[in-house]
Amino acid sequence: MNAAPPYEIVIGLEVHVQLLTETKLFCRCNTKFGAAPNTQTCPVCIGLPGALPVMNERAMELSLRTAIALNCAIPGFTKWDRKNYFYPDLPKGYQISQFDLPMSEHGYLEIHSTKGEFEPKRVGIIRAHLEEDAGKSMHDEAAGKADSRIDLNRTGTPLLEIVSEPDMRSPQEARAYLSELKLLLTYLGVSDCNMEEGSLRVDANINLHIAEGDETIPTPIVEIKNVNSFRNVERALEYEARRQFQVWRELHQRMGDAPKTTRGWDDQTQQTKAQREKEESSDYRYFPDPDLAPVLVPPARVDAIKAALGQSPRQLRERLQSTYDIDPYDADVIVNQGRAVVNYFESVAGGSGDGKRAANWIQQDVLRTLKERSIEIEEFPMAAARLVELLQEIDSGKLTTTRAKDVFQHMLETNQTAAEAMADLGIEAVAGSEMTDLCQQLLDDNPRIVADVRGGKQQAVGALIGQAKKRNPNVNPGEIRRICLELIDAMPDE
Repeated sequence: MNAAPPYEIVIGLEVHVQLLTETKLFCRCNTKFGAAPNTQTCPVCIGLPGALPVMNERAMELSLRTAIALNCAIPGFTKWDRKNYFYPDLPKGYQISQFDLPMSEHGYLEIHSTKGEFEPKRVGIIRAHLEEDAGKSMHDEAAGKADSRIDLNRTGTPLLEIVSEPDMRSPQEARAYLSELKLLLTYLGVSDCNMEEGSLRVDANINLHIAEGDETIPTPIVEIKNVNSFRNVERALEYEARRQFQVWRELHQRMGDAPKTTRGWDDQTQQTKAQREKEESSDYRYFPDPDLAPVLVPPARVDAIKAALGQSPRQLRERLQSTYDIDPYDADVIVNQGRAVVNYFESVAGGSGDGKRAANWIQQDVLRTLKERSIEIEEFPMAAARLVELLQEIDSGKLTTTRAKDVFQHMLETNQTAAEAMADLGIEAVAGSEMTDLCQQLLDDNPRIVADVRGGKQQAVGALIGQAKKRNPNVNPGEIRRICLELIDAMPDE
């Protein structure tokens, strides 16, 4: 067994989420992704002289919804600030953001691991604040070229920055935090969280606390950028932890108070690479934006939003487990598919009266079909009531689970009821008297098996079940076993 490393990993995450608004934060330009470069801009979002911003009320509403779901405190007064820095995709030379009076702070998000990698824990949220996005730089590094082009369509898009406390102690915890946060955001309907389109972006901060004698020595904090998936966040953090420990072993006597640095993740080499020293807040020369009025958020508005939130993914998992008697893994899989799948499951579980069987069928058959056909649950051709009919046929003994799989597939292809599909496939339930007669015939034909069972080898009855299915494929194996054992028990002693 590998020994634990002589250090503790300390991780904090900054998540930038584009909000689902039709227009930008301070102007009426469209936010739809995929338009031709620089076609969704105006004097306001590119900062032409004399253009004045006007706040998007919908963006504030979505931000408040998220902050309240993250258990944040919502102050009654918040303001806008200018964050000054130069970058080619920031045409104004500053970003409208929030500095000392953010719209929310001091929240938390609870995370867990279905694989048992860590104990459930609460990750603190320092703040979630609203700001405008920058543009996008595109670099063509092909042979013989060195072009960089700027697309300002994204400039001014509403962006919610969610900053965690450095509470995570492993890359696995960081990935779980991101997965839970993304799930919450999609349940709230505030973002599509599409990382490929830049709707969700992650900056990871990591350093090590290394034990040396009675001291704990922290390594300089590194911010990792350019990470395009949660799996790569995990890989980047794993790599960076190893790299920092190696650097410390080589240079720890000469590290001193090194500044915070920024490194980029190279997906091809699976390494982080140095980019620059990280700026401090003083470098940005924050000051209140003179063109925007502060925002007042009365307590009644917070209460109204909180009342309309509905259950969070964590609360849904707990309710599904307690209401339908399913295990944590099944609840996690179902909730992770989204609210529409949860609703489908509840209809099937409630109608059939068997949550465990409903969970198994949805995971093994419904979700498989959705994946094979590349469709969402709303497009699934079998209504929940039809699947309930199928499960009831199994409960009544008319169908075995194996035969029910055939019926399920036929129902998908024909849009028939369970009874209609069974008739189409020539499946007829074996009546009770027929089943008893069949079992008695099997016992008469197999005296050795009867003797083995009477001698204490009850597993020998399995051979009778196989013979029964050859004679009639529609028989229920469980019923054959039960009736055969009852008939053997009723035989007189020899």
